[in-house]
This record gives sequence, C-alpha cells and structure tokens, in this order.
Amino acid sequence: MENNKNSEVLKRQSKKEVLLFYCVECEELARKVAAQSQHITLQSINWRSFDDGFPNLYINNAHDIRGQHVAFLASFSSPAVIFEQLSVIYNLPRLFVASFTLVLPFFPTGSFERMEEEGDVATAFTMARILSNIPISRGGPTSLVIYDIHALQERFYFGDHVLPFFETGIPLLKQRLHQLPDAEKIVVAFPDDGAWKRFHKLLDHFPTVICTKVREGDKRIVRLKEGNPAGCHVVIVDDLVQSGGTLIECQKVLVAHGAAKVSAYVTHGVFPKRSWERFTPKNGEGSEKGFAFFWITDSCPQTVKAIENKAPFEVLSLAGSIADALQI
Repeated sequence: MENNKNSEVLKRQSKKEVLLFYCVECEELARKVAAQSQHITLQSINWRSFDDGFPNLYINNAHDIRGQHVAFLASFSSPAVIFEQLSVIYNLPRLFVASFTLVLPFFPTGSFERMEEEGDVATAFTMARILSNIPISRGGPTSLVIYDIHALQERFYFGDHVLPFFETGIPLLKQRLHQLPDAEKIVVAFPDDGAWKRFHKLLDHFPTVICTKVREGDKRIVRLKEGNPAGCHVVIVDDLVQSGGTLIECQKVLVAHGAAKVSAYVTHGVFPKRSWERFTPKNGEGSEKGFAFFWITDSCPQTVKAIENKAPFEVLSLAGSIADALQI
C-alpha cells in the first residue's frame, strides 16, 4: 500500500509544469487543455496592432517564464494572422525557457505539397522551413505537435531545429463510434486510396469500404472500388474537408449501394467560404437525405464557432490529447 502511494507521488512529481500561451482564436481550446491537467497554467499575451496594421505585441510576465517549460497553441487560419503568431513563436524560446513546444493542430499548407509542373510552389515546404527556423531554447530544439498532417512525407520537410510530433484525432472518433446505438453496424469508408493508406491501420477492426475517383471526360466521378455498405451505418473518414464536394459525392454512391445511413469524420474542418452550409438540413429535409453525423475536431477554431449547435455537426475536442502531448 505504501509503495503504491509512493509511486503515485513520484508520478505527480515527474509531470512537467507547463506554461501555455495561445493565440486569440485558440482561447477556448486553450482553456479546455488547461482544464485537463493541474500541471498546465495559462499565460497571456497582449495582441494589439499599430495604426498601420502591423502587430504590437507584449508577452506578459516574461521574466517569470525563465527556466520554465513553455508551450504555444497556434492557429494559422489565414495568412493575416500567421506573422503575429510567428513573432511570438520566435521570441518565446529566447526568453531562457527550459523547453519550448509549439502546438499547431492544423498544418494549413499541407495539401500543397506537390509540384506537377515547373513553376508550381509547394507552400507546405515553405511553411515547414519557416517553422524549422524557430530558435533553439535552453532545452534544445522545439517540439512541434501537429495532428493528421495531409501527406506523411511532409515530416521530412522539417529541419533539425524542430522535433515534429505527429498525432491523430482517430482515437476520438473510435471512442465516439463505440458510443453509438448501432456501433455493431459501423462500416468505415475511405473516399480515396490516399485516405485508406493513411488511416486503415488505425481502424482495422472495422469493416471497410473504399471509394475511388475516375475521370469521365472533364469530370471526376466517385465510384465504389471495394467493400459492401449495404444495410450499414457508413462513416467516411478523411484528414480534412474544404468544399466538401468529394464527401457529398461519396455519400451519394454509398446510399445508392444500400447504406442505411452515412456519417463523416475529418480531423480538420476547414470549410472556406462557409462551405459547411452544404451539409446542414435545408427546406425541411431530414438527416436521412444527408449525413447522420459530421464529426470534426476543434483544430480549426473559426469553424467550431460557425457550426455550433448546427446539425449534423459534432465537435470532438483535441484538448485531452494536447494536454498529454505537452507532457512528452
């Protein structure tokens, strides 16, 4: 009994005390992360601008963070907010902190990683180079936490000054699926071979369906490649959604092949230009004509606010996972 008590004390003592800074967009997520652990304390930054629009920033209690483990929760939701956050990210490690962790749940240029012809600019590589030049802290290279980066090979875009740590939101989805009343009838669908390669090992205890895109003239048509969705609750899984066109076409194909209902999960609900509206019930249509559930994480805070209390959306928070990652 005494040994167990000592073991628990040692566990508590071995936990890092982390000071967590955050950008304006991520305040709600940061509060959820801090609520997960007594070892995470929120810190504040004054996010102001000069009259010409350039940032006028101040890190509060900068002297007090010396020798402490420091983290920053970022959201690069648009080019307009990236510079001010990078200014803070480059400054924090230089304040004599014990270690520095950058949590960037969504790596925004991840889908722009290829050059198809000379002249194309792979902005994923550009962003990786920018983050690779974060100054080294007293504790060494920056730990960089990213969730479900679009292309796995992008891990090799980062230099030696950062230690990328790639996490996934799939455990949150699995937990939610097991709570459903029809959990025994779940089939996981992948909208293309890329999604299958990416996620099938994490979901290998579910029956699977794979869709594919084929070109017919000037159009790309979604077809069922393998698997049987008939009579099942089919959940389409991918890393991110933009316009949502592929998911909608995939849903139509699955229903045509007998799926009882269709839901979707993406880690990153980007939804530019309010494209999430395509998935909300309209004109009295019920969920049987669309998606039963659409699960996203809170990696894109602006989307979370926009879809709040709107069916079929449901947010699976990364807060617990981020809190765990800050202890690595």
